[in-house]
Amino acid sequence: MASAHDRAVLQAIFNPTTPFGDIPGLNQEEELIDDDSGFDTELLRQVKESEMRGVSAAEAGDLQAALQLFSQAILILPQRASAYNNRAQALRLQGNTAGALGDLDRAVSLSGGAGQTACQALVQRGLLHRLACRGDDARADFEKAAALGSAFARQQAVALNPYAALCNKMLSEVINKLRNPEVSEQL
Repeated sequence: MASAHDRAVLQAIFNPTTPFGDIPGLNQEEELIDDDSGFDTELLRQVKESEMRGVSAAEAGDLQAALQLFSQAILILPQRASAYNNRAQALRLQGNTAGALGDLDRAVSLSGGAGQTACQALVQRGLLHRLACRGDDARADFEKAAALGSAFARQQAVALNPYAALCNKMLSEVINKLRNPEVSEQL
């Protein structure tokens, strides 16, 4: 049976573009949760119900209904980050990137940069920054989400890091030479 160190070494050899320590199944982070303890329980129940209905409407393709339900949840508890994050998803699907970024900024701010909503909002905002060719902003958001435990964000942060990309390229070349010594001698 291989040790955790052995698996990490094998992961680095066979998947050199993956950040060190990212071993599928080994790095099971604690599940992030949002701290909703400061909210009235009845209002929180109403908001969660509106959000679930909004998610269902969005999945069914009814983005207008989804936006209305998320906005309703925001009106009930405007200091709760989750509905802003969900509404940002619907706005993005409608093509309203500016509106989505505004809601994501608000979600990150309200969450205090901690919890599940913060992690999701940072990843989503990082993707929007990346699509807009704002690599530094994207990398910053991915690094924050990675610190919260997002493996996807960790991979994106490494992919956007020019030094890591250069190191990964060099490591890949060395590994390829080790795997195929006869090919490297012909070059």
